[in-house]
Amino acid sequence: MKITAGLMHFQKLNELIRESQDADIVVEQCTGQRYIASGLSGKNIQINGIAGNAMGAYLADGTIRTSGNAQEATGDTMNDGTIIVNGNCGDGTGYGMRGGKIFIRGNVGYRAGIHMKAYREKKPLLVVGGNAGSFLGEYQAGGTIIVLNLNGEESIVGNFCGTGMHGGKMYLRCEKPPATVSEKVDVRIAGEADLRELYGPIEEFCSYFGYDPKVVLDHPFYVLEADTKNPYRQLYTHN
Repeated sequence: MKITAGLMHFQKLNELIRESQDADIVVEQCTGQRYIASGLSGKNIQINGIAGNAMGAYLADGTIRTSGNAQEATGDTMNDGTIIVNGNCGDGTGYGMRGGKIFIRGNVGYRAGIHMKAYREKKPLLVVGGNAGSFLGEYQAGGTIIVLNLNGEESIVGNFCGTGMHGGKMYLRCEKPPATVSEKVDVRIAGEADLRELYGPIEEFCSYFGYDPKVVLDHPFYVLEADTKNPYRQLYTHN
């Protein structure tokens, strides 16, 4: 099914998507409509244009791809499925993710991946091809965040990276760890076991955006994990 969004109200657009019997849907001329595919499952959606706030929020299954940028709160509290953004993404991306994967070719704004959590087989993944704004992984409780800085910019993350982090892992592709990382976070150079863990997510990222995974991995990575003395960590059953 093909839908031309244009100036269509976001409620009408989402009704058409939900009512469609087709599993594959193309949204043309998207002009910032909000809540696209929120809580949806079982559909593969291609968005051509600019996706508005909360694209894929509470996503239960399926795939969302954009031809360009997406605005704030992409994948907010998503449970499963895959979101692929062929551009930049706004603030609050992956807020409270409980499962699924988000791949962003470009940069991401402030507070990406905050309150991410994992439980049993649910292990959310956020991969950013460019760099990230301040408060990346704030209060992260589980899952994995990877920032690749393929743009080669001087700063890979903004201020207060990992503030309140008490679970999960963060991987930063950089020559030295940024000075902005919270002092309550343990930082170490990635070893062979870490690189093996990284290979799958990076291979998938590269398959979407045309990079060579060997080239991407041939660079220092730093691993960020919660300080075991962090008082919040003991409050979580699964980290």
